[in-house]
Amino acid sequence: MTQASRFDYSVLEKAPRVPGKPRHKTREVRIGSVVIGGNNPIAVQSMTTTDTHDVAATVEQIRRLEEAGCELVRVTVPKPEDAHALTEIKKRIGIPLICDIHFDYKMALAALDHPIDKIRINPGNIGGPERFRQVVRKAKSRGIPMRIGVNAGSLERDLCDKYGFPCPPAMVESALRFIEMAEEEGYHDIVVSLKSSDVLVAIDAYRLYAQLADYPTHIGITEAGKPPYAVTKTAAGLAPLLLDGIGDTIRVSLLGDPVPEIAAAFDILQATQRRVRRPELIACPTCGRLAIDLERIVAELERRLDGRRLPVKISVLGCVVNGPGEAREADIGIAAGNGKGMIFRNGEIIRRVDESEIVDALMEEIARWEEENRYRLPAMVDAEGLGRRRLPVLPTPPASAS
Repeated sequence: MTQASRFDYSVLEKAPRVPGKPRHKTREVRIGSVVIGGNNPIAVQSMTTTDTHDVAATVEQIRRLEEAGCELVRVTVPKPEDAHALTEIKKRIGIPLICDIHFDYKMALAALDHPIDKIRINPGNIGGPERFRQVVRKAKSRGIPMRIGVNAGSLERDLCDKYGFPCPPAMVESALRFIEMAEEEGYHDIVVSLKSSDVLVAIDAYRLYAQLADYPTHIGITEAGKPPYAVTKTAAGLAPLLLDGIGDTIRVSLLGDPVPEIAAAFDILQATQRRVRRPELIACPTCGRLAIDLERIVAELERRLDGRRLPVKISVLGCVVNGPGEAREADIGIAAGNGKGMIFRNGEIIRRVDESEIVDALMEEIARWEEENRYRLPAMVDAEGLGRRRLPVLPTPPASAS
């Protein structure tokens, strides 16, 4: 008689084979040339560190952000001279311009006189419901979207009294309160953020909000600090949300020059498979089992793949222990050792090559993969999910008559 197991194996049999959760369904909101929410790619944004009224310095920094891949940029507008500079800044940049407002609702009204693309309001310090409504009415009349940016550090006093401290339920109630005010004015071009410098607070706040509302979210960990720890902290906070399908725009807030924020944000999106902009290159650590010059091979592959936008998973393993198994899990892989390599495609060995031929052989297989999958590749530039298990299948167009 077979002894019964103490484990319920039916749980495994019912579990999905393909990991990952779908995106949280949110409304679409247009921010200038960029549409967020719905099924649109998660947009990467940053914020300038210059005095906004210094047009030359602000434009120069925004252009550097654009070159790095930034898709939305925010500037602070604390003074009238900052508002006066907005039209000129907008003329000289190529991405949507967002204005960040704290304390003085009149600065929000002034910013809305200029050709901006979105305004961000902190409901905890804007001066009360009636002032918020004035900004909403003007934003509605101008057709400009608004981010209701709740921050744990500036939550309304009555909510802190009700909940005892700026906890996730208090933050979400603040957002819902102001959403309802905006809706009463017939305004729905809304984005929401629920930021905290505490990773756990931010995660729980966004998850709670996602249960209750469908306006798109901008996600981030505020005041994350100085890199490299700030990047790690932000990744720890944003990855659980992205994996849950939450988030329509993203920012990695770093102390100092904002340009490195862009690469860090795209790396987080790549790692969570929410926005794949380049091939996923997997390489084993350089342990004592390593039997090829793996660092040289990976460096050469990175150089030759630079700029390629393919949602393909490539595995380069340099030992006989985990190499064959890992290589089979990738779209294209190689398991190598002692000067030789086995190349896999879709889990099958297709040929063997010398170490000196590995990079050329992999590039040949990548070209073949691209050609064979060209009708399966997403129409948009970036893919959500990657590899043979996640790539969306699109119908193959009929062969052209010739």
